[in-house]
Amino acid sequence: QVQLVESGGGSVQAGGFLRLSCAASGYIYSTCSMGWFRQAPGKEREGVAAIDLNAWTKYAYFVEGRFTIFRDNAANTVFLEMNTLKPEDTAMYYCAATVGPSLDAWLQQPDAFNTYWGQGTQVTVSS
Repeated sequence: QVQLVESGGGSVQAGGFLRLSCAASGYIYSTCSMGWFRQAPGKEREGVAAIDLNAWTKYAYFVEGRFTIFRDNAANTVFLEMNTLKPEDTAMYYCAATVGPSLDAWLQQPDAFNTYWGQGTQVTVSS
């Protein structure tokens, strides 16, 4: 069952912009905190940004001030706007959803909780 569908990835030059989208099922969207994680080849997965049902947000330190996560409730969609992209931002970006944990804890260890995952969208940033 497809519950989270990402889109918007692509290839950009350093300093560029991308907006990722995650379309969620109504049930998931209306009950879950949502967020974005990324994983580059040979690297561990890392939390990028998360947003709860009250629109409280949390960002990884390495994207603070560059990325923005927000929810469009009418569209059951979460976005990640990525500004001033760097080559080290290159990764597969995964949308995720969960119920209950703090955003800090979830970003650090999503597998410790009941997390739903999308299939991912590739972001490539060239220098």
